[in-house]
Amino acid sequence: MNGRSVEVRGRSVWLIEEGDGPPLVYLHGLADLHGASATPLPYHRELAQKFKFIAPAHPGCSLTDDDEDIDNIDDLVFHYLELFDVLKLDCFNLLGSDIGGWIAAEIAVRHPEKINRLSLVGAVGLFVQGDPIADLFWEAHPVDGMSLSGLRSLLFGDPELLIARELFPDGRGEIDQELLRYKTYRLLSRIGFNPPYLHHRLLRNRLYRFLGPTQIIHGADDRLVPRSHADEYSKGFADAKLEIIVDAGHSPHLEMPKQIAMISEQFFNN
Repeated sequence: MNGRSVEVRGRSVWLIEEGDGPPLVYLHGLADLHGASATPLPYHRELAQKFKFIAPAHPGCSLTDDDEDIDNIDDLVFHYLELFDVLKLDCFNLLGSDIGGWIAAEIAVRHPEKINRLSLVGAVGLFVQGDPIADLFWEAHPVDGMSLSGLRSLLFGDPELLIARELFPDGRGEIDQELLRYKTYRLLSRIGFNPPYLHHRLLRNRLYRFLGPTQIIHGADDRLVPRSHADEYSKGFADAKLEIIVDAGHSPHLEMPKQIAMISEQFFNN
């Protein structure tokens, strides 16, 4: 896939683009392109065969310039609105995973006229009383300085899955991969390090504002984001369908790329 930088208010934003057809903007998570992998993964390549796949890296992630003024989710929303203006994206399909799902939901409720269809995969972002998102920040520290099995258990149904061990290996990995993950942790901590983590208390009551078709994809064995959060997203949007993926954890699009890509393609092609 092709990568390029665009300038947004004096800062460089790195994005991956590939494919033809209707534009599909993809906002990434931690276990993802730009979050833990510098190159697209099978799920992204599948989507690029059907759509014009556009995947920007969040501020401070991958090769995107940092923006020290970003302190909360509202700042990220404004960043993306400015990027969409630069890319001349007026109305498009939006897909986000993990933190990218949270950002996507916030964009959709603020500017519903910009989004045709919305899909969230393992999205964080909601506050659900008594059922918090797990402590990702604690598990990001290797046990005995070596093992990331706890983090893999939060991010994947099977922590020993090949893709899980490739993206989050035990021991010291390649410096480029370590730096990639560090940059994403840093952004997560800036906007979500407020127990209970990775949420915006006002978001759930604003979901009604987006009236377009919405797809919620959630792994049945997700140990990071409880099932109740997917249920609340599904109930909060006016026209939502909840897809529970059996035998998948927090990252079903990486654990079952062909299956989830097919589910995504069917939704966006309707």
